[in-house]
Amino acid sequence: MPCARHPRWRWGAEVSILHVEGLSKTFGHGETAVTALRDPSGSGKSTLLLCISLILEPSAGRIAMNGRTIYDNAWTGIDVRRYRREHIGFIFQGHNLIPFLNARDNIALAMEINGAPGHVARSHANELLDYLELGHRAASLPANLSGGEQQRVAIGRALANSPPLILADEPTASLDTARGAKVMELLKRIARERQAAVIAVTHDLRMIEGFDTIWRIEDGRLVKRQT
Repeated sequence: MPCARHPRWRWGAEVSILHVEGLSKTFGHGETAVTALRDPSGSGKSTLLLCISLILEPSAGRIAMNGRTIYDNAWTGIDVRRYRREHIGFIFQGHNLIPFLNARDNIALAMEINGAPGHVARSHANELLDYLELGHRAASLPANLSGGEQQRVAIGRALANSPPLILADEPTASLDTARGAKVMELLKRIARERQAAVIAVTHDLRMIEGFDTIWRIEDGRLVKRQT
C-alpha cells in the first residue's frame, strides 16, 4: 500500500490529514464472520480503503481527518456523505464513469452534486482535463476513450472538489504496464503539485517506486512499513 505524502500528513500523527487507530471490519455473523479488515477474497486492502473513504462503515476503531474525529466505534454525528464529497477523492479500480456523459460532464457532475453551478463546474472540469492532458477529449464519451484515458478522467473526478485526501483502489489493475506506470506517476505528481495526500492500494510491486511510504497488508493487518 504506497502513500505519497502531503506536507502536513503523517500516518498516525495527532494533527494530520488522516489518523487511523485500531480499525477493523467484520463481515458476516457467527461462525461465518471474517474480521480485521479481511474480506473473503483478499488481504483487506480494498476494505481498508473503503473504510477510510467513509464508503464502508467500520466495525470498530477510530478515524480522524484534519484533527476532527469522524468515526469512533460509530459515526460521530457528521453528515458522512457530505464530508466525503468535500474532503475525499476516490479513484475506483473500474473507472465507474457514467457511460452517457462525456469526459467533461463526468467530472463536472461531482462538483454539481456538491452545490457548484453548472457553468462553474464545467469550466473547472475543462481546467482539470487540461491539467491531465485530456483537454482534447472533453466531449468524448467513456466508450470512445482508451483505458488509460478513462482512468485519467476518473482521477479528474476525484480532484473535482479539491479534496486534501485522494484514495486510489488498484488504479492500474485494468491497464498494461506502461499505462499503469503513467497513472502512478500522475498520482505522485498530484501529491506534489496539488498539495494532496495520496494513498493507493496495489498488488503490483512494479507500481510503487517513488512513493514516500509503503505498507504491506497480510490477512487484514498492516505488517511492514518501508520509507
